[in-house]
Amino acid sequence: MDDRHVIEITTWLMQSGLKGLSEADLLDGFCERCVANGLPIGRSVAVIDTLHPLYEGRAFRWDSCLAVERISAYGVAGAGNFADNWLRSAFHYLEVAGGNEVRRSFLRGDAADFYLLDELKAAGFTDFVAMAHRFGDEGAIGEIDCFFSHFATRAADGFSERDLAALRELLPCLALAVKCVTVSGVAGTIAKVYLGDDAANQVLHGKITRGRSDRISAALWFSDLANFTHISDTVDPEEIIPMLNDYADAVISSVQEAGGEVLKLMGDGTLAIFKGEKPSDACLSALKARTLLDKRLSDLTAQRRIEGRPVTDVYLGLHMGDVFYGNIGSKDRLDFTVIGPAVNEVSRIVSLCRSLQRKVLMSASFAAIVPSTQIDLMSIGQHALRGVNRAQELFTLLPTL
Repeated sequence: MDDRHVIEITTWLMQSGLKGLSEADLLDGFCERCVANGLPIGRSVAVIDTLHPLYEGRAFRWDSCLAVERISAYGVAGAGNFADNWLRSAFHYLEVAGGNEVRRSFLRGDAADFYLLDELKAAGFTDFVAMAHRFGDEGAIGEIDCFFSHFATRAADGFSERDLAALRELLPCLALAVKCVTVSGVAGTIAKVYLGDDAANQVLHGKITRGRSDRISAALWFSDLANFTHISDTVDPEEIIPMLNDYADAVISSVQEAGGEVLKLMGDGTLAIFKGEKPSDACLSALKARTLLDKRLSDLTAQRRIEGRPVTDVYLGLHMGDVFYGNIGSKDRLDFTVIGPAVNEVSRIVSLCRSLQRKVLMSASFAAIVPSTQIDLMSIGQHALRGVNRAQELFTLLPTL
């Protein structure tokens, strides 16, 4: 590989990183171009951390005899096979030792002392090199502070010094391209985790101006946990967060599966909206979410009772109304949410569940839209809502026999 080839591959990496080519495709294109220009790579693995509530990072493998593959998104728990393999890897060695490169040449009798080296040696590989490209403090985000990669060859003479020099020159550009794509993906992940899919998409597409909002008609969902204050006062404090997580997962999963958008988590409360081409579609989606939630709650309660852990139920208020959906807040702290009288009303409706001994309460505007041929509702009379000028008729689901 000569200087012209290095420039061509570097240019491709820069252009591909700017385009947002995936990490797997970047590794694939890089290795294919290196091989085509005389650098005898037979297999490569690249690893980079991420910011995700479930995964610590992702790893990719390229093999000259196989299609590029995403090996895995590995978990944050630090347990299991991946964690054990990581501790035996060349990458962990570089991480601990602080070096930038480690090589094992089987031709000169180097030990196969890292994870996978026995497998590589048995498969006919003759040489192995692993490299670490660290990001500066200002360029790191959380644990995304290094790009690790390793390369192996089946060449009869192993990697030449010229081969290694080419890799050393090219890999910083590959690391930068992968980092660019990874950070872009992390921005989307963080936005969706904390804002929800629809709000995140709007923010990521530039809707971040304070006061910018759209008036929409939506079915509003407000739920909270039954007797949560009493439970908080009587159970082991270390049980509270796991319990909140268990029940929040049931609520959020049900809302999202039914097509809703969770906008805010407030302690044990959840605010969500459902939109549809027709108001009846939005209302039916909200009721579908409640049906899904009932099943999840049944399973969750049974499991927690087996484990001897506290259980509860979910109160739900449903309302249909117009709201303003957009950015609310100060110049440097915004919230993408819904506001308006309808939001206040649905929060007051759910607050009556306990006193009225109903798990689900709906406003008259919500009930009027629900097709009577699909859902059986019954009125429970007029009730005053705190902060609302007039009493409202409330409805609930007709008990099933």
